[in-house]
Amino acid sequence: MDKIDWVDVLEIAIELSDKFPEIDPQWISFPDLYKKVCELDNFIGDPAKSNEKILEAIQMYWIEESK
Repeated sequence: MDKIDWVDVLEIAIELSDKFPEIDPQWISFPDLYKKVCELDNFIGDPAKSNEKILEAIQMYWIEESK
């Protein structure tokens, strides 16, 4: 399992889709999304480096992954 950082938005979305299949990513709040990303086992990103644009990109990819 490769280590992932904030720039790996597609990989993060895939991990979230696998780990939380019961969640509809269309309705997740950014604080919730941020928390779940930081809790991923292979996530090594600096929590302070997140921003709305990154979270939005992760959410969009996760929505695509969950279809």
